[in-house]
Amino acid sequence: MNSESFSSPRHIRFVELSATALRALADGDLAGGSAEAGVALDEYFVSDRSRWIFGYRADQLAKDPSAAPWIARAAVSEPDGTVVGDAGFHGPPDEAGVVEVGYTVAPAYRRQGYARAMLKALLVRAAAEPGVRTVRATIRSDNTASLATIAGFGFTRVGERGNERDGLDIVFEVPAGAIRTQ
Repeated sequence: MNSESFSSPRHIRFVELSATALRALADGDLAGGSAEAGVALDEYFVSDRSRWIFGYRADQLAKDPSAAPWIARAAVSEPDGTVVGDAGFHGPPDEAGVVEVGYTVAPAYRRQGYARAMLKALLVRAAAEPGVRTVRATIRSDNTASLATIAGFGFTRVGERGNERDGLDIVFEVPAGAIRTQ
C-alpha cells in the first residue's frame, strides 16, 4: 500500500509515512518529515493534533513494525501533487477481521471532496484484503462533515461510546463484502 490511485471526482494517491517521518512530524520537524516522506507536507502536519497522532503512530510502529502497511499515509491530490491530508487504518485487522478507518483533510482543502476520496480508497483497500471482514468508522457525534462523508458507503450505526477528550463517539461498521464505493 505504498502508492495507490483510484478514479473519483478527486484523484488521490497515498504516500506512506514511515516511522522516521512520523517521529520527525511528532517532534515538529516539518522539513525532516517532508524529506523522509518524499512529498511537501504543509503546516497542518505539525499542528498540535497532528503531532499527537503522528507520535502515537510512531510509537505504534516501534512496537509493531508489521503495522506499517496499514497506518499513516499522506493523501496526495493528483495530478497536481498537493498533499491534502492524511489517512489510513488504526492498525492491521484484529482477530475478528475488523479494521478501523481514519482520515483527516487539512483545513485549506476541506469541503472539496477529498474526505470521500480518501474514504473510498481505504474501503477499496479493505475490501481487497482477505483478512478484513468488517470496516469500522468512529465519529464524534458533533462532526457533521464526517457523518455526511460516510453516507452512501453502506455503514450502519452499531453503537456509541463516551470519549473523555472529544465527547460522544458514534460507531459505524460495514461488512467488507458489502462495501459500496459508488
